Amino acid sequence: MAWLDTLFAQYQGVSAPLIVLELVAVIFGMASVVLVGKGRLAAFPVGIVSTAGFVWLLWVYGLYGDMLINAYYTVLSIYGWTQWSQQAQQAAFSVSPFTRKDAKICAGLSLFSLLFVGTVYWFKPYLQNGFSFSGVELGWAQFVWTDYTDIFTTALFLVAMWLMAERKIEHWLVWIVADAVSVPLYYHKGLLFSALQYFFFTLIALRGYSQWKTYLHNQAATPSASP
Repeated sequence: MAWLDTLFAQYQGVSAPLIVLELVAVIFGMASVVLVGKGRLAAFPVGIVSTAGFVWLLWVYGLYGDMLINAYYTVLSIYGWTQWSQQAQQAAFSVSPFTRKDAKICAGLSLFSLLFVGTVYWFKPYLQNGFSFSGVELGWAQFVWTDYTDIFTTALFLVAMWLMAERKIEHWLVWIVADAVSVPLYYHKGLLFSALQYFFFTLIALRGYSQWKTYLHNQAATPSASP
């Protein structure tokens, strides 16, 4: 079929191991998000398989911002795994309220991400030139729209992952925006399966937000529920 040929034309010349790695990372990533929606602790080890795979894949494709955020996901997944494990030993799964302190932390994480990832993209020509400044020009003129988009989504993902580890329902809203923006970004970069993953992530995040609203409603009706 012509439309299938058009879609999968992006994978012409791509090695089979990279395609398999992307598929494995996508499958485990989607499974992880579904498990988060259900409040399952298994979401974290499953998610680590996905994020670790994407670290290598995104380095190969030159999406340095998302590569760094997946490395961060891997580390923070361990933190979230620990946090959720401790809470699971105390009571049934519960959602934590969003506070002013959380807002300040989110603002700080966003600023750090924008500055750090922006700096990485500033030096992108140097990285792509084999870590050599020979014949390299740096500056805003070297940025393209995908660089700015990746910097923006990286900041959102950074905040969303931290909020998720802290069991804040607001993390779903951040995921929804970041996932939706990532669909055209990854398709443009030639990562079709990843683009489809983010499309389904958007749908799953919408459902996850609805599920966690139900958890919040049940907590409000149960005074003994843990915060």
